[in-house]
Amino acid sequence: QVQFVESGGGLVQPGGSLRLSCAASGTIITIRTMGWYRQAPGKQRELVARITSGGTTIHADSVKGRFTISRDNAKNTLYLQMISLKPEDTAVYFCNGHPPYRNSWGQGAQVMVSS
Repeated sequence: QVQFVESGGGLVQPGGSLRLSCAASGTIITIRTMGWYRQAPGKQRELVARITSGGTTIHADSVKGRFTISRDNAKNTLYLQMISLKPEDTAVYFCNGHPPYRNSWGQGAQVMVSS
């Protein structure tokens, strides 16, 4: 069963930046379409961005131009670069396949955007 480990979250002021990382066992990150998801308090988990094995990326309208999903195949690592963060970006961020592996959600990375 694949497991994902997210890191890089934290507290940042509005307008600030963070880069999230995601590691997984094996080469799943390099061969599957991967996604970053987030879940804000009291809300359902939503897809933020995804990247295909060929490198095609799609970002949700709410983060387009501010977030960038990428992947380093040599390091078997998935990234989410976030700039111009807004308070509404506050959430726990998760990585997973797209579509997601049902029982493989990690602990997530907490991102809090507040002054």
